[in-house]
Amino acid sequence: MSASRSEATRVTGPEGSGTEPAGPPAQEPGGDLLAALLDGMDAALCAFDADGVVTHWNREAERILGWAADEAVGRRGFAGWAVRAADAEEIHERLMAVMDAPGRQVHEFALLRKDGSRVLVRTQSAGVRGADGAAAGVYCAFSEVHAQIDLERSIALSEALFEDGSWGVALVDVDLRPTVVNAYAARALGTARATLLGRPLGELIVQGVENLEGALQHVLAEGSPASPAEVWVVLRTAEGERRRCLRSGFLRLSSPLAEEPVPLGVGWLFQDVTDQKLAEQEADRLRFRSNQLHRAARNAAECEDPMEAVTTHLDFAVAGFADHALVDLVVGERLVRAVATPAGAPGPAAPVAGGGIPVRYAPGHPALQAVDRTGSVRACAGGDTWAAERQWPPDAAHALCVVLRSRGRTLGVLTFLRGPARPAFERPDAAYAESVASRVAASADLALASPTPSRPA
Repeated sequence: MSASRSEATRVTGPEGSGTEPAGPPAQEPGGDLLAALLDGMDAALCAFDADGVVTHWNREAERILGWAADEAVGRRGFAGWAVRAADAEEIHERLMAVMDAPGRQVHEFALLRKDGSRVLVRTQSAGVRGADGAAAGVYCAFSEVHAQIDLERSIALSEALFEDGSWGVALVDVDLRPTVVNAYAARALGTARATLLGRPLGELIVQGVENLEGALQHVLAEGSPASPAEVWVVLRTAEGERRRCLRSGFLRLSSPLAEEPVPLGVGWLFQDVTDQKLAEQEADRLRFRSNQLHRAARNAAECEDPMEAVTTHLDFAVAGFADHALVDLVVGERLVRAVATPAGAPGPAAPVAGGGIPVRYAPGHPALQAVDRTGSVRACAGGDTWAAERQWPPDAAHALCVVLRSRGRTLGVLTFLRGPARPAFERPDAAYAESVASRVAASADLALASPTPSRPA
């Protein structure tokens, strides 16, 4: 509320003049302070003495209704100027009844503006007591109903977001520490709501905190981004570390009471979309691998030499899947290296020159296990000499050995290797490797059955 003018904050009309404003009042002690306080209010305020005469009228009341303080102070009630004649008596009775009632009462009235238009206001009224405790009048604070409803909606929205929202909501101060979080945010971040408050984000986020804090600092400095961003983080939880994808929106919060925008912090709204992103990634991976298998089959069909078809399948399979590929074929009771990709820099698969010498696999080697089990075996590095001891390139850290079977016979082993920068092989990777192995085995079987490539007549 804006306040009334200092010279008209408290005026009582002359006895018997209920409809005309009185002249300038004599200043009372503290009158200037009272006027300043009224001027600083954000809601309209008026007051009535025990006879219903307007004694106070601030600038917000003037803004809403158009009546200046010197036009309002001294009038008896709202009759004849601020309400319709048909409503005046009822409104006056309801307002003055508050004087003898305990607490505050809320009413809605239709008042008249100075230009004759009507405005619906919501009032909060309470009685005023004199020094002797007797009823001395009524004060009434009011605002336009739509403004009050907007405020209530804003409060209701805030409460809903921080209690039942389907998005995570966190308020982060200028020091990038959470000050308020809702239930969804606490669940998504794997901790209790109270535990998050006031703690640096780095205590909760193991990886990705730099990207998140960078986004928050950018919002504080530049304002809210135009679209949401997907932030991958690794969280430290009671169950261990979890990698999550948070689709995040950011809002810079500024004080509505400051003359210039002063950032109070950032509103961070996010949703955990990890499962959705993983499903999308898996769909993209399956689509890519299916396409690779199709392209490999088409190219291998054009190869006259069956071993060339083997290398063609491997070249398409390794792309985006592994760093190295090896094919060991069964000769007698031993495995012999037949095809390999370069041990150093990535390159195409090629038959091993001077092959025929058995590889020295120690008992328990993953390739031998794959032959014994007639299935797939996954293994990960257990030390600095792990790859060398298994006759693999020195940069190998993860292995997947798949048996080669054709016409009911075990022909050998196909081994895929990944370096330490890649993740370990998982079950979906083994399924893809088995699909490649079935094609490689068919071409290898043809090569073993006819060592010399047949050529068209």
